[in-house]
Amino acid sequence: MKSYLMGAVSSVAILVSGAAVAGPEAEVLHWWTSGGEAKSVAVLQEEFAARGGTWTDMPVAGGGGDAAMTALRARVLSGNAPTAVQLKGPAIQEWYEEGVLADISDVAEAQGWADVLPASIAGHMKCEGTWCAAPVNVHRVDWIWANAEVLKANGIEMPTTWDEFNAAAEKLQAAGIIPLAHGGQAWQDATVFEAVALGILGPDGFRKAFVDLDKATLTSDKMVAVFDQMRTMRGFVDSNFSGRDWNLATAMVMNGEAAFQIMGDWAKGEFLAAGKVPGEDFLCLSVPGDGFLYNVDSFAMFDVDGADKIAGQELLAELIVGQNFQKVFNLNKGSIPARTDVSLDDFDSCANLSADDMAASSANGSLLPSYAHGMALRGAQSGAITDVVTAHFNSDMSSADAVKMLADAVANSM
Repeated sequence: MKSYLMGAVSSVAILVSGAAVAGPEAEVLHWWTSGGEAKSVAVLQEEFAARGGTWTDMPVAGGGGDAAMTALRARVLSGNAPTAVQLKGPAIQEWYEEGVLADISDVAEAQGWADVLPASIAGHMKCEGTWCAAPVNVHRVDWIWANAEVLKANGIEMPTTWDEFNAAAEKLQAAGIIPLAHGGQAWQDATVFEAVALGILGPDGFRKAFVDLDKATLTSDKMVAVFDQMRTMRGFVDSNFSGRDWNLATAMVMNGEAAFQIMGDWAKGEFLAAGKVPGEDFLCLSVPGDGFLYNVDSFAMFDVDGADKIAGQELLAELIVGQNFQKVFNLNKGSIPARTDVSLDDFDSCANLSADDMAASSANGSLLPSYAHGMALRGAQSGAITDVVTAHFNSDMSSADAVKMLADAVANSM
């Protein structure tokens, strides 16, 4: 009798074990659809499958993620949320307040996330003290990328001041080269704007304006100067920029049609995916001025029903913050690991520069969340600012009028 019971228990154990191995499921909503991004997310899919998981991919094209957020809201409202969603910054907290996020603290504590993530990064991943999201990387936003051959042929060094940038752009324009590759989409306008703002306002001024929403800073003479520089930048963009995707602008720099692009280091992922070598084919340097604007990709976990989906969620969280994925993913993506214990020996010179600058900025208080990429402000406030930036960039609006509109828009969004 005892032997029979032992056999029955063993059979059940095998069945349960088999179900667990076959069970983890994850439907993942993200907007990584360009070359370098698609290659990066494929790494996570492969690791998930290797651990017995079934991955359902739900990519929604659009670099800024706006279309993905529209799709997400429709899914949540229908009571059918995806397992994991590419979310970041205050958007994570907004969804938490809707009561739809899952608690993944068990995974975070078992894997020791608090010991390997910078406190500032970890803070974005927590919802009232519980872990609700998993960080993938740290992107630097305030980069200038350049075609090395174009600059060398025209006797131009990478600019370290905005006056140098403007002089270089005028020289390139006279030579028939597009100075600045840009896509006329709101989030791309905002990316250039905040890079300019960091350089002109300085780290403290940037924090006051785009984190604290300080009216005096928003209406200051320096903010007028920011819009003046944006007007100058508009003159360095080609006439066909409207609606162009960011990776197509990156391709313009790659093929020598344009000299510069101001974009986060996901652009580097495009260069690397095309076999380009940093320091030889393309150059990288932070935009003029001090400070470091960060954009952290992360996945928030949504409340789901079913043991298979919950198991998939936990496995996904474990893999995302795992050392191997953090290294391989960021080598493909162009960013640097969120974990501080991942060796950067295999990373390129731009990534090592980014890591060094992040450490220095963290130490001196100039490590700042990107407003344009959803790290600093909630949607209503960031959207209000970007609307003004885009309206100014695409019209003859004066800088003084733009500053007044900016202050009014922020006040009305509160």
